[in-house]
Amino acid sequence: MATMTHDTAEVRAATTTRGLTLALVSAATFGMSGALARPLLDAGWTPGAVVLIRILIGAAVVLPFGIAALRGRWHLLRSNLTRVTLYGVLAVAGAQFCYFSAVQYMKVGPALMIEYTAPVAVVLWLWLRHGQRPGPTTLAGAAVAALGLLLVLEVFSGVGVDPLGVAWALGAMVGAATYFLISADDRSGLPPMSLAAGGLLVGGGMLGLLALLGVLPMHATTAAVEYGDLELTWWVPLLALGILTAAVSYVTGIGAARVLGSRVASFVALGEVVFAVGWAWLLLSELPGWGQLVGGVLILAGVIGVKIGERSVVDTAEPVTV
Repeated sequence: MATMTHDTAEVRAATTTRGLTLALVSAATFGMSGALARPLLDAGWTPGAVVLIRILIGAAVVLPFGIAALRGRWHLLRSNLTRVTLYGVLAVAGAQFCYFSAVQYMKVGPALMIEYTAPVAVVLWLWLRHGQRPGPTTLAGAAVAALGLLLVLEVFSGVGVDPLGVAWALGAMVGAATYFLISADDRSGLPPMSLAAGGLLVGGGMLGLLALLGVLPMHATTAAVEYGDLELTWWVPLLALGILTAAVSYVTGIGAARVLGSRVASFVALGEVVFAVGWAWLLLSELPGWGQLVGGVLILAGVIGVKIGERSVVDTAEPVTV
């Protein structure tokens, strides 16, 4: 009996380690996206063009694995069509497009700090949609996060904040919240690789349709892009965006959420903010001001409070529905 208990503990520890590793890989690669995209945007690329190519490259990489993971069980895809569509439109295309649009008007770090108030939005959604009333610790965490957000936006310093940048970052926050909610739900039976492939295809298809209709501006250049003192051919960062920050990020992120649950996975994913600031420093020599860094710390502390204070939280919530 003692041997069985020991074996079970070892299995749980190994599973948790695997989940945490996946979550950290996802956070590190997701965090790279803003720093990689910023020079492309500065060179004349529109956010729509960067996001579309990023998603299409990611879809091309993941699709064969997603089909293989289904093993002929196409009914799983048909029965989860609404979920895959929501994932593609909001968590993939919406979050990426809004984030890249935000970094046109503000620094990478603050934009991501705003996006990662998403756990607070998740709690609010569960309260309004599923009646999961937050406790005092959760409400206190949300208040701390709100104060941090005001510091990130430099409201108290008198520095003008571009409202468009803030609006785009908040749109990315909605997409991130959707990502956490859908990724963690494993009751559908849809393999993580298949969900990622389907979401990337839907997201790419939606952006492509908007581009064909002339609704989404698309412009690209072949000019070299600069990352500090390093000059790269335009297609190099695009490949990195597609393979690392789309294919790898989404697959490992979904895998982490399935292993750890949305509560722990979204907590570990907060590391993306740290990684993003680090990548922005290494690639762009860009750092937020001290006030914004303090605000970012408060946002992280507030979100941690929100996660600690949750009672039934996302793991027992219904799948995201409209």
